[in-house]
Amino acid sequence: MNDRMPIKRCAVYTRKSREDGLEQAFNSLDAQREAAEAFVASQRANGWTLLPDRYDDGGFSGGNTDRPGLKKLLEDVRAGKIDVVAVYKIDRLSRSLFDFADLLSEFEKHGVSFVSTTQLIDTSTPMGRMMLGILMTFAQYEREVIAERIRDKIAATKKKGMWVGGRVPFGYRVENHKLVPGPVEAERVRFLFKRYVECGSPTLVAREMNAKGWRTRVGNPWIAQTVRKTLVQHVYVGKVFYKGEVYEGEHEAIVDEAVWKEARRMATENPPPPRRLRIGDGAPLRGILFCKECGRPMQYTFSQKAGKFRYAYYLCSRAKKASEQWCEVGRVPAGDVERAVYEQIGRILNNEDFVDTLSKRGELPKEDIRLAVENTEAFFERLFPEERKSLVGLLVERAELGPDGMDIVIRTAGCDRLARALASHE
Repeated sequence: MNDRMPIKRCAVYTRKSREDGLEQAFNSLDAQREAAEAFVASQRANGWTLLPDRYDDGGFSGGNTDRPGLKKLLEDVRAGKIDVVAVYKIDRLSRSLFDFADLLSEFEKHGVSFVSTTQLIDTSTPMGRMMLGILMTFAQYEREVIAERIRDKIAATKKKGMWVGGRVPFGYRVENHKLVPGPVEAERVRFLFKRYVECGSPTLVAREMNAKGWRTRVGNPWIAQTVRKTLVQHVYVGKVFYKGEVYEGEHEAIVDEAVWKEARRMATENPPPPRRLRIGDGAPLRGILFCKECGRPMQYTFSQKAGKFRYAYYLCSRAKKASEQWCEVGRVPAGDVERAVYEQIGRILNNEDFVDTLSKRGELPKEDIRLAVENTEAFFERLFPEERKSLVGLLVERAELGPDGMDIVIRTAGCDRLARALASHE
């Protein structure tokens, strides 16, 4: 080898979508690497040398870039440890044309070439780059065509009333890829429809089924919501519902059509009552507040005495599952942490830059804005719980609470909307 020949450090990347076979002593990843190593060895005269590090992704799809082996490869590319990335075939790196283009752009930015060892593609040459573009375009096209064919096949199968898989409806089982009534479950479905037509109460039907010791297929007690979902399914009269259309199914009906129509009419005309507001539904920091120590969400909870609400808290979910000794944050009074958020929002809204920006938009005069945001905490206290929650969600993207205080990430786009809301309440 010429002493002046520059050394090209080559990394081999391998990927397999499915995990089956990976437990074998010599699996698909090993086969891919062996082929790539042989190619790198053939280029030794050009200064190529194989890096010992392995970049393997077993059981990961090529449809996205969320893969540990690929992430490690990119880290080493950015650190300048790699000159050439070699793969068995281009689809091992990615099956998405857009992701592939982004990866190649990242390689180019750091002076890294890409090689497909079995397709003789090398991006260090103009011909290799052209061939790569052509192959990737056809690979993306093939993938989209296959997906479209699968969708068309499912649609055609459903229109013929055939079973295409998925969750098997309660009352049926699958035999030879067809739905067949299960004697025990089918009888329970008929009871459900009959009793609902008689009493008109899904809650009462659920209670009676539970009293008989009947459970859903997964072993849960029947509830009114499950009864309602059962009542409106076309499958029980031997039909298939697909994208707003109803087709005759090839499976046997369980329920008499007249009974089914009456039950469906009753269920449609008597929708479930609106869910009652529970304590905590209006908690303004639910889904927003996180523990700074462990990164887990802070859950809203409260204490009771003699069945009456007493104190509300935000509790670290880690502390809730284990014990508070596992988390320094643990439990904090809801009122204290919510007031801290309101104060922070107030400081932002009272910032002179914010006032100037909003005023320049011609939305409100400066004095009106200052007057509106003068007492943010008092404004929040005047709102209904759900209004308070909506406004906090509009403005606060994330809040992290730790032993040393709280950090808040603000949604700047919501500032002007909140300021106008404040002004309207003055």
